[in-house]
Amino acid sequence: MQDAALRLKSLVEQMLGTPLPVRIRAWDGSEAGPPGAPVLVVRNRRALRRMLWKPGELGLARGWVSGDLGVEGDLYAALDLMSGLVWERGEDARGLVESLRDPQVRAAVRGLVAMAGPPLPPAPPREETRRHRHLHTRRTDRRAISHHYDVGNDFYEIVLGPSMVYSCAYWEDGGTLEDAQRDKLELICRKLGLKPGLRLLDVGCGWGSMAIHAAREHGVGVVGITLSQEQAAYARKRVADEGLTDRVEIRVQDYRDVTDGPYDAISSIGMAEHVGAERYLEYAQVLHGLLRPGGRLLNHQIARRPQRDETTYSVDEFIDAYVFPDGELAPVGTTVTQLERAGFEVRDVESLREHYALTLRRWVANLEAQWTRAVKLSSPPRARVWRLYMAASALAFEHNRIGVNQVLAVRTPEPAGASGLPLRARTWN
Repeated sequence: MQDAALRLKSLVEQMLGTPLPVRIRAWDGSEAGPPGAPVLVVRNRRALRRMLWKPGELGLARGWVSGDLGVEGDLYAALDLMSGLVWERGEDARGLVESLRDPQVRAAVRGLVAMAGPPLPPAPPREETRRHRHLHTRRTDRRAISHHYDVGNDFYEIVLGPSMVYSCAYWEDGGTLEDAQRDKLELICRKLGLKPGLRLLDVGCGWGSMAIHAAREHGVGVVGITLSQEQAAYARKRVADEGLTDRVEIRVQDYRDVTDGPYDAISSIGMAEHVGAERYLEYAQVLHGLLRPGGRLLNHQIARRPQRDETTYSVDEFIDAYVFPDGELAPVGTTVTQLERAGFEVRDVESLREHYALTLRRWVANLEAQWTRAVKLSSPPRARVWRLYMAASALAFEHNRIGVNQVLAVRTPEPAGASGLPLRARTWN
């Protein structure tokens, strides 16, 4: 009788119409596929049922999170090899229906169904969350932020390291993660022109790293806001330990509820991805209204590539279900347009795409180095979510499927038009 791995490989290749680039190990211990390639481990028949009931990325993700699927060998290489079969096929429901008109595809699906066993859909892993019907209200935003950021501060210490900065670092050859994160915070402070006596609002302040750096190194007063109770408690303790309670205030507060402007500068680092397309103009208008005339905004934000038909954009299924519920990415041009519609003058845009790939690879290495402790602090499924999401994101940045940009904008006074920036503005480098 043909072993499970060879049978599975043959059926999947018949269905996809292309050779599998990875090796398969099935639940019976058999293997098939290219020698020396990363191994996709199919630990049980339930993994097949997951992929048959939810073809594509989400089915694979459910298998990975639950532990029904695994990878032996280089995870980055495996994801890179499989990207053309999953993430880059772009096959929608209509495309799946069209493919099933092919007799060979139908025969392959029947064979996979027979291998999978009882045709009942397995329940999704408990870590999966559902997309909200009414996006980006204060309530749903709090829930989404809690899902992602309230995993546990000890878990984030493992992943992020001592800097506790959860955004793209700014690298030099040979530097450490902590050096690169410090340099990123300093770059932002220089772009904002911070100096003693000024007042900074840090939107989405995380664990307080930007607020502490700005207050300690540049003498500014800082208000940091977050929707995460765990982040706020951690940040307040760090502020107290640094002796900066007279300069830094950490609040659990929605950006729409900040009313104590004007501020001299605003930093928004890795927060705007949570705002949502239908709320983005409102977000930009709120920040514009909180700045004094001449005040600067530094918006540090992940961007996706633009599509020919923007109405077809949909969020990544795995990221939406397991990582950033309700998160949305926009092209950098859309972001710039919305900021300008809100009244800002955009003065500088800097891409840090390669820097984020380096940052994510370092976070993955941190997680893998303390895997046992990370699993104990969270759970095996949660740790697997993070390993997959960070490794896949690193490849997305490396292949220019997504980017990250720092946009410096000014509330330029009207009608005088004096931005307050020097003629050669990039003195911060």
